[in-house]
Amino acid sequence: MTTTMRAFETRCAESFTFREMLYAKADGVARITINRPQHYNAYSTSALEELATAFRDASFDDAVGVIVLTGAGDRAFCTGGDVKEYAGTYVAAPRDYWKYMALFRAYIESILNTGKPVIARINGMAVGGGNESQLACDLTVMAQHAYLKQVGTQVGSVACGGATQWLPLVVGDKRARQILFLNEPIPAAQALAWGLANWVVPSVRRGETWVDEAGPDEIRKAQRGEDGFSIDLSRLDAVVDDVARKILASFPECARYTKQQTNVLKDFAWHSTVRHAQDWLALHYACWEPLEGMQAFVEKRAPRYAMLRERAAQGLSSEAPWGAALKACGRCGAAGLPVDHRFCGACGAPLS
Repeated sequence: MTTTMRAFETRCAESFTFREMLYAKADGVARITINRPQHYNAYSTSALEELATAFRDASFDDAVGVIVLTGAGDRAFCTGGDVKEYAGTYVAAPRDYWKYMALFRAYIESILNTGKPVIARINGMAVGGGNESQLACDLTVMAQHAYLKQVGTQVGSVACGGATQWLPLVVGDKRARQILFLNEPIPAAQALAWGLANWVVPSVRRGETWVDEAGPDEIRKAQRGEDGFSIDLSRLDAVVDDVARKILASFPECARYTKQQTNVLKDFAWHSTVRHAQDWLALHYACWEPLEGMQAFVEKRAPRYAMLRERAAQGLSSEAPWGAALKACGRCGAAGLPVDHRFCGACGAPLS
């Protein structure tokens, strides 16, 4: 008996030493879970690398026919990038945000290019890059207490990691602009009606009774464990498992090519814009908007949108906190001083 050599050997899920995600493979299904519940499953730089690695392994494993992407716990599917990391790292070194975006692109493209259907199991809020992650997936099963939301223009960024490219394809032009400009939560029922989710599943219980159409107050009580309300994801898991079984009852090569064919507009919109977005966002991180937006998030205060708009209207700089670096000191010769500075930072002399 001869042994066939295989060029692409895959590994058992337990052999990976992931720190910020969970990975499991069984019965034809690979399950990838962002495991940062203390950060509402926001992905860090290292988490992006782990996610792309897991998707590549699942893509190459012929025993896997379906991939499920989700988050740990019941509060968040994913809330996008870690804003505290952005504020502490990328505002200080915008050039490194270009590198970060390369990792984010690799993660999103690992979903698009996996060659297998990917189910987003929305176990809680999907915000910013979390919504972009579920948009990259093929199918979405959403818990009733969850919601979708974009936040870019309110934190000093632009949601061009999938949202600006794909929301018009999914919900239409006007609704896409509504989501991107207003940054309002899209509840599960609305997400279903707008085509952002395929299935919405009850997830709120009061005692032993399911609340099939839970309202905002009931959802809040369930998340806090008040008045006998609770969050239960068992029906979400049942629907996800059922969808996965149905997908497995098909030919793998046909499923792979069906995904590629239906990705044609997503691929076109993505590859036509994302490289430009990567460079623009890196340059924009040197500006005042992300500095103010990220710092406001960290300090838990409202961003000063009006202040930046007023400065621009007055002819002052809204791009840099102290204006363009155009002044020079007549005493010591120091150059590149901000135009709003009244004294030289090198020698302390008054600046004209």
